[in-house]
Amino acid sequence: LSSRWETCWFKVELSIPPAWAGKEVHFIWESDGEGMVWRDAQPVQGLTKEGEKTSYILTSSLKETDPHSLTLYVELACNGLFGAGKGSMIAPPDSDRRFTLSKAELVVFNRDVYELLVDLEILLDMAQLLGEESQRSFQALYTANQMVNVCDVMDPSTFPAARDLAAAIFSQRNGESQHTIHAVGHCHIDSAWLWPYEETIRKCARSWVTVVRLMERNPELTFACSQAQQFEWVRSWYPGLYVQIQDFVAKGQFIPVGGTWVEMDGNLPSGESMVRQFLQGQRFFQEQFGRICSEFWLPDTFGYSAQLPQLMRGCGIRRFLTQKLSWNLVNAFPHHTFFWEGIDGSRVLTHFPPGDSYGMHGRVEEMLKTAKNNKDKGRVNHSALLFGFGDGGGGPTQKMLDRMKRMSDTDGLPRVQISTPDRLFSVLEKESSQLCTWVGELFLELHNGTYTTQAQIKKGNRECERILHDVEVLSTLAVAQGGTFQYPARQLQRLWRLLLLNQFHDVLPGSCIQLVVEDALQYYTEIRRAGARLQEEAVQSLCRELLQPKAGSAENALVLNTLPWERTEVIPRTGPTGRETLALVTVPSMGYAMVTEPLLPPQPVAVRRQEDGSIAMENGVIAVCLDTMGHLTSLRLVGSERESVPDGCYANQFALFDDVPLYWDAWDVMDYHLETRKPVTTLLKPLEITLAGGLRGSASFSLRIGESSTLTQEIILDATCPYLRFRTQVEWKEAHKFLKVEFPVQVRSTNATYEIQFGHLQRPTHWNTSWDWARFEVWAHKWLDLSEHGFGVALLNDCKYGASAHGNVLSLSLLRAPKSPDATADVAQHQFTYAVMPHLGSFQDAGVIQRAYNLNFPLHVVPASSAQCPAWSAFSVTSPAVVLETVKQASPRGSTVVVRLYEAHGSTVVAWLQTSLPVKEAMLLPLEQQGLKLSFTPFRVLSVLLVLRQ
Repeated sequence: LSSRWETCWFKVELSIPPAWAGKEVHFIWESDGEGMVWRDAQPVQGLTKEGEKTSYILTSSLKETDPHSLTLYVELACNGLFGAGKGSMIAPPDSDRRFTLSKAELVVFNRDVYELLVDLEILLDMAQLLGEESQRSFQALYTANQMVNVCDVMDPSTFPAARDLAAAIFSQRNGESQHTIHAVGHCHIDSAWLWPYEETIRKCARSWVTVVRLMERNPELTFACSQAQQFEWVRSWYPGLYVQIQDFVAKGQFIPVGGTWVEMDGNLPSGESMVRQFLQGQRFFQEQFGRICSEFWLPDTFGYSAQLPQLMRGCGIRRFLTQKLSWNLVNAFPHHTFFWEGIDGSRVLTHFPPGDSYGMHGRVEEMLKTAKNNKDKGRVNHSALLFGFGDGGGGPTQKMLDRMKRMSDTDGLPRVQISTPDRLFSVLEKESSQLCTWVGELFLELHNGTYTTQAQIKKGNRECERILHDVEVLSTLAVAQGGTFQYPARQLQRLWRLLLLNQFHDVLPGSCIQLVVEDALQYYTEIRRAGARLQEEAVQSLCRELLQPKAGSAENALVLNTLPWERTEVIPRTGPTGRETLALVTVPSMGYAMVTEPLLPPQPVAVRRQEDGSIAMENGVIAVCLDTMGHLTSLRLVGSERESVPDGCYANQFALFDDVPLYWDAWDVMDYHLETRKPVTTLLKPLEITLAGGLRGSASFSLRIGESSTLTQEIILDATCPYLRFRTQVEWKEAHKFLKVEFPVQVRSTNATYEIQFGHLQRPTHWNTSWDWARFEVWAHKWLDLSEHGFGVALLNDCKYGASAHGNVLSLSLLRAPKSPDATADVAQHQFTYAVMPHLGSFQDAGVIQRAYNLNFPLHVVPASSAQCPAWSAFSVTSPAVVLETVKQASPRGSTVVVRLYEAHGSTVVAWLQTSLPVKEAMLLPLEQQGLKLSFTPFRVLSVLLVLRQ
């Protein structure tokens, strides 16, 4: 069988011999493709050789009344538990790989022999692993030896005596002080990775139906299951199975955890995206199961943002479980149970299962490791053990349960109880008085290539976050204006769910196969298309009488601003002849203005070519000098003698690095890549002026990069703008290369500042300790900044996440070229913009945060009628420290609006939210004449519910 990502069907007709009366009968199926048994048109058992599930139990004791002949169907997939990589797990899928069925049999299962073998396995593991100095290891060894002596394999009547010997050992109890392990069934299913989304739907069904079968036979089994999206898939595609799952959720055995739509990447989604992960997830669990999750569950994500504790707590969660920091390449994380404190001071109780895995098999070795490895001995005496095959699904097996039954309370081994996340965390909360606190991000010292891999996915994510923001703002304002406009809640939910799905921790990071990349890009295309339509409808409704009645007559433009501050910017507009011209406009915060007579800039942009071929540009705010290679040789604030670029250095310097990780190709960039830096020096087209000044000056050039890639850049300076923009196009055809752009600056500071979700944090610019140098490549959102007292330089971007600041050099990571698991990763045409902004004072006072938003959220220009209209603003905030991030409708009825704001400077501040909307009350807050008075502490996120007059 070989048609990748399709399934084929086998019809299996069984006839059980009457002579097997009283016997346990299994249908055995062994194939290297994953399978599913169907009976009476329902899925009944998942099959996977790698997941040690190769049989379907037909009866545990054949009765005369049982059906002796029956028909089953087996659906077989042409992929294993880990996809179908060629030669190595993470290699791209092999389209020629064949999958075979090696066994299909009807058999009698001898449970007595099976139980004996499990007894012996546990005893031999105890003998081997408890060590020579342990009395207990010898007791186990001698007992196993006696069992072999007592047992005659040809005579089943000798089995009970052998089993009694084992039972005597297993029933010798521990003392009261013994460590307790809370074992919870688990099955980590990547929503897409080495297989496409569509295959994940089948993986969920195969894994979960297997869990349901196990629960029927083992009423004590508990199973923690995250990702609302996966529940939704099973609900849609396997409704019969879903009803059984709902039944076990009600019994408390099948336990929804995590509270998010998917197990998303923990670094790259925006603050608002993370809020929506929780909102969509918790709302789904509330609607489907009548409860929200009380623990955040993210065992396999590549680092955890310092803003997560506050967002968890805002969504009803005070507990967090992961284990990924055990993957750190350099420093061992010092705790397994601790309080994690975010940038605003919010704390959550955090537990890392000390076995450092989410796919345990219930073996003696794992229990001993869990107790021994626990770094918080003496502080807490309980820990989690997650058992079941994972990543590609699979889940727990009967044998895992049977092993652990023998270890429930056996002297010499930790106590093992089948438990629930709630039981574990409740005990940890009681024991928590001695726990340590970790402040700030949980940075994973590995997989830092995922900030850059698959640049088109990164760009799609940033763009679609912006599109949904703008559609929500404009639709909310259109509803508030009154009239017939309906808020597109259903369409927005569909688009948000597509965006959230693509934030899964192997999609947004770029660590997936080509087929997944194609699906993800298709989803972004759909969000862009539907988002543009929704935005147009909202603008039509909001600005009805101002828009142009008939084509061709427009002199005027209506300009809309979806950000919460006034903006003065240069915009493109279409003139009466259809030619694009530029105009300088001022638009109020979250509102619009009609442009009839464009403003004149206080100082036009001047562009001059110097004798040596270099080009100087100045706009009254900043003055720059560029050499023929496009290097920035000088960057000054006008009116200040302060030079930003050190003598003899070039900023806007492209550098190419060899990028060959040890194993995880799409995931990792290793520290040794820094030793291979080669500045890009091959000029294809020297710098020449493309716009001569006035409202905009620009110059462009082209470089050859590596063997066969080309980069073309237009460097743009707009009137009144405090930053210089670099609009970049790359035709990228490299293999195992890493492209960065570097800005050496004349600033001395031991820390650089990076934007994260709803705030920022500092990271060192030196490599004093191993914790410092392990962060040689880090992530940021829209900006990073290096400042000393009174002066600094910020680097802004519109779709990049990888960055670093070492010494006085700021770098932005632009493109990588890994070859697995997608052999074509990033080989494409790329477009992106970054900008450099020198500033006096702190980055807060200089407005770096606002300028980075402006770069990411362009003004919307719509052709308008020649009607006059005053500028209109829906919302504004009195403090520059407070950002109004989100404006959306709260209820389907349209009378309530949610506004989400955050404190962005790291200060304690009181701000007034002012609005021209007909607000009659604000939940939890007094409404006063000058608006709403809001109090913030550093980085606090605040959501306010406004009720509008109908």
